Parts: sequence; structure tokens; C-alpha cells
Amino acid sequence: MAARRLRAGLAWLAVAGLAGAALWATAGVAQDSVPDDEKTGGDTTVFATGQNAFSFPLANLPDEERTRFVIGNSFFRRNWVQAPSSTTARDGLGPHFIARSCGGCHVQDGRGAPPDFTRGLSDQPVGLLLRLSIPGKDMHGGPMPDPVYGDQFSNFAVQGVMPEGQISLRYETVRGKFADGTPYQLQKPRYGFSKLNYGPMAKDVMLSPRIAPQMAGVGLLEAIPEAEILRNATDQAALGGAVRGTVNQVWDAPSQQMRVGRFGWKANVATLAHQTGGAFLGDMGITSPLFPKETCTAAQKDCLAAPRGAQGKAPEIDEKTFNDVVFYESTLAPAARRNPKDAQVVQGQRLFAQAQCAACHRPSYVTGDIPFPRLGSKAAQGQTIYPYTDLLLHDMGEGLADGRPDFLANGRQWRTPPLWGLGLVPDVNGHNRLLHDGRARGALEAVLWHDGEAKVSKDKVLQMTAQERAALVEFLESL
Repeated sequence: MAARRLRAGLAWLAVAGLAGAALWATAGVAQDSVPDDEKTGGDTTVFATGQNAFSFPLANLPDEERTRFVIGNSFFRRNWVQAPSSTTARDGLGPHFIARSCGGCHVQDGRGAPPDFTRGLSDQPVGLLLRLSIPGKDMHGGPMPDPVYGDQFSNFAVQGVMPEGQISLRYETVRGKFADGTPYQLQKPRYGFSKLNYGPMAKDVMLSPRIAPQMAGVGLLEAIPEAEILRNATDQAALGGAVRGTVNQVWDAPSQQMRVGRFGWKANVATLAHQTGGAFLGDMGITSPLFPKETCTAAQKDCLAAPRGAQGKAPEIDEKTFNDVVFYESTLAPAARRNPKDAQVVQGQRLFAQAQCAACHRPSYVTGDIPFPRLGSKAAQGQTIYPYTDLLLHDMGEGLADGRPDFLANGRQWRTPPLWGLGLVPDVNGHNRLLHDGRARGALEAVLWHDGEAKVSKDKVLQMTAQERAALVEFLESL
């Protein structure tokens, strides 16, 4: 295990551009022994492309656990229905909701996208949600919900209940140029609300958009030891540069304690179980043993009076079914890289290092123990993985700021998103919308939105030639 950690650490330093021949000589390791990161998840990696690339179980998942994977998959993908219903195992949708299933947002276990209203679409978004809060903190130090509309805006409702309202979205054009004179255009989203059915929101309400991320590999991220995330923050601070990631400390319902955040666009969730329970409740209105109370506020009388699932006698998803869904999520496999030794990809990887992107997008880790054995598989343990993230919060500048705090995260900070699977999103979901709200149309636009701690890296990309930019994108899309 120590040798594997050494190899993973050396790979990180090499890609980050911080290690040269002297380091390799000192370490007594030949450069040609650097591990090939084609297998992004170690022995868990699947070699898959196409629409189902994010939907396979860990390649090394034991046969006796694959049945549970299939059961969890069925409850992840199939729609929940309004109560009362003869389908008591799947009733309890709403009263307010934005999706009827987990797969409604994470289509094919993939990434959501903002609605394309420019094409005349009138449907309200499913894969995009808006968080709400007002100044102050709740009992655990998290955001304080809007007193009328809660902590998440719901644009759908069951029969007999009013939806909270509708979301509007428009874009402003942001123009710029690369050093070689090539112009570019970015889209800055502007959000609004209409047809608010429960009266006005608080005057000081803060909102933050969220796109559903892809699910493959999340169980491996959960198995990264907390000590490694803390080490990332310590190492960055010791370097004394602009990049100084911080850890978010968040309330975790399963363990009933404050823990290091690692999931969510602001690292505002510590565990998959908490994330899943929160999504069942906030996105679908499904209560669980972790979150047994509906989110109806005092102003939403019709919501409070609506029938409950499970005949109102228990949480709408029982503990066993809930655990099977979490198990399914935690055992989704990352797909292998494509063409990692292609000359253009290799050049792009070198440019990625030169631009100091790996200062935040740390390439590799060795996974430790899974935090909740009943919710995951030992197949995820002890794997050398390549997610390309430090799981820390970083100030990304005013252009990306949402102005909304979330536990220790301030209004300019975002968690470094993992990059694995980036190039497969078009195959799986038919789009290439990136960043927390899907504003970026591809990897290069995502880079151009970087600022704050990442300004040095963005400026280096702005200096690249067209051929170099294409190589950088080729590398990112090989991940």
C-alpha cells in the first residue's frame, strides 16, 4: 500500500509540473515507471463509451453484490407516483418536486443541462435547480431557508397542490480575445422567477443554480481518506501562491456530526447517503429515514394538507430501499480514458501541467476504507484512481460568484469538480454543458470562466496558440 501511495503521489507531482529529473532521481524511480492513468478507477475501471458509459457497476464488483446493484438501479431510474396509490413501494411523490426520479435529473447516470429557452421551449427545467436562502445560518451552521419557499425552488407539484412558480433564464454575452487575436464569446446566465403562487420571496433572498453532475465514480470519491483532502489544503497553503483551497465543514445526517464536505458544487455534503436523502426530499418530495419530514413551509397550506406516501405511517422510502439506491450510486464505475497516448493528448497533458491546472485538479489518490460498509462495496478500497480534483473550495472570482454562503463556503467559492468522464458527457447526454450551472459550452469555455485563484492558469491558456488550445481540450476530453 505504501508503494502505491508513493506512485500516486509521484504521478500527482509530475503532472502538476512540480517534479523534474532531480526529483525522480532522488526518489529512485525511473520516469517510464509512472503509472498509466488509462484505468481511471484502478481495478474498478470499465472500458465503455456511448450512451451507457456511466451506468456500469465497478468492474471488480463481486457477483453476489451485482443483484443489489440492479435493485438499486431500478429505484434510481423509475418514476415515483403521487399518493395515495396501490404502488405503495413507490408512492409519495411531492407535494412539490422538480423530478419524478433520480434518473430524471441524472439521465443515464449523467449530467444535467440548463433548458434551451432560445429554441422556444416552454417546459420548466428538470436537471437544473435553484437553491434559496436568506442571511443567517440554520441550527447546524448551514444556509437559512427562505421562510416561504424553503431552501430549494420547486416548479412542479402533484395534483391539488400549486407549484411554487416558474423559473426564467436569459443570457448576457461576455466577449474576449485570446492573445493571438481570436475572439470568443461566453454566456452569463440571469435567473428570475414568475407566477409565484405563495406570495413574494424574502427581499434579501439569495439564489444559486445547480446542474446535476454525472454519477460514475462517486463511491470512489467517498473512499478518499479525509486526511488526503486536509493534506491538499495544507500543501497548497505551504506553497504560498494564489491557490489556497479550503475545506468545508458540514453537517452530516447519517453520522450526526460535522464532517469534511466533498460532494456538491460547494462541497456542502460529506457523504453519499446524506446527498441521496437530501435529493429524495428536495428534488422529489420523498421522505426517508434520514429526512422524515416534508419541506412544506407554513405558508404552503395545500402542501401541508396533501396525502403522504406509505399511507402516512412511515417514511416514503424505507431504509432497505434507500440503502440499495445509495449502494447503486456508490458502485457506479468510472470509464477508462480514451487514447491517452495519442500525440495531441500527450501534448495537451503537458500544457495542462504548464498552466498549473493540477494545482487544484489533483490527478490521483489511493482510496481508503468505505465510510459506511452497508452502503458500499469493499471493491472500492485500495484503488489508485484519477479523478482530477482536490475536493477543496476555491475563490473563482466575481464572474462565477453566486453571493450565497453554504456552511464555510463563501459566495465566491466553488469545489474543484472532478474531470474524469468529461469527454463522455456528449455521448451519454447529448450536450457538453459544464460548470455548476451549465453555462460553459465545452471545456475551453469552462476554463475561460476561471478567475480568482485560477486566474494565473486562465491567463496561460489565453496565451496559447489555437493548436495548443485544441491539444488542451483533447487531453481534457480524453479523461
